Amino acid sequence: MGNDVSRRTVLVGAGGLLLASVEGALPQVTGDAVSPGNFDIPSPEANLAGFIRMMASTDEVDVPWWYNGTVYAVIGETQNPQPLFRFSGMELYLVSHLDDGTFELTGNTVTFFRGLDDVWLEDFKNPMTGKTNKVQPATQGGGPGRGFNLSVNGVRFTKFMDKIPDEPLKKWWSVAADKVWMNNDTVYPPGLTAPRAQSQSMFASVKDFNDPELPRLSSVFSSTVTMPWLNWMEMEGEPGHLLWHAAGAKLPSVDALPADYRQRIDAEYPERLVVSRDADAEIPRVE
Repeated sequence: MGNDVSRRTVLVGAGGLLLASVEGALPQVTGDAVSPGNFDIPSPEANLAGFIRMMASTDEVDVPWWYNGTVYAVIGETQNPQPLFRFSGMELYLVSHLDDGTFELTGNTVTFFRGLDDVWLEDFKNPMTGKTNKVQPATQGGGPGRGFNLSVNGVRFTKFMDKIPDEPLKKWWSVAADKVWMNNDTVYPPGLTAPRAQSQSMFASVKDFNDPELPRLSSVFSSTVTMPWLNWMEMEGEPGHLLWHAAGAKLPSVDALPADYRQRIDAEYPERLVVSRDADAEIPRVE
């Protein structure tokens, strides 16, 4: 208990550095308006605190996100991206405090696909192949040791920390209209098929961001993801790739998930409404 309190005190204390780091670098505030601009948080500790509070919580609790969006097909350079289907889902994060003073981000992801008419998609008439594919949800996740190590030396996949050199953690921070946001590129484990990239922006209020007593921020996000064809599309080796656009918000609990999504995940993946604390637990990646 003493070590946990000490680690949380250090992290929230680092969060307190945000005030000192931002003061003087944040554009001039006039009334409720904030002049837009970038600002620098030079301390890796403050970057770490800001990252964790944006993404999840400095408290060891499950933190759910709800999101939706559209998936596009990108083929060649002479065709516009073509919308294929929509999706909605949940990511559930947990930041655990480790004995070495670092942290690990673990969690679950369950994404269900919808037609462009927003109805759950069970079969997909593929316009590129002419086939009708059986649609599978996209899932991944795991317990301790199967996530991302978070420290002042970077965000690194836990299993491959020895392959990624230490580098002081620094994120790209911006502010405008009383909102602070963090631009963040996802770090993927080695060995996954290409092309694969995610660039996301997470937003919170300046007031909340500058309050070091808040362990978690009421964040919203938008992201763009580049991925290979989904396995169930049966298009391995075909030219092109998928472009995902997503947006969503951090929820107070899984009880705030939309009713139709909650009904479906309760029926199909109820165990994934809690982040596993079991080191042997792993949710196979399904794409």
